[in-house]
Amino acid sequence: MMPDLGKYALTVLSAYGVTFALVLALVAYVLIRAGRVKRALAEVEERAARHG
Repeated sequence: MMPDLGKYALTVLSAYGVTFALVLALVAYVLIRAGRVKRALAEVEERAARHG
């Protein structure tokens, strides 16, 4: 159920759309970055184990 936004409907819905897109982009960035950091950490730990 959507409230009547009157003449501001386009502005409000656009703001929600942009916010949703930015949140999705940030989540994607964090997940991609976490994968890279996890692989880098595994590589460092493997090198340390070989030389340890």
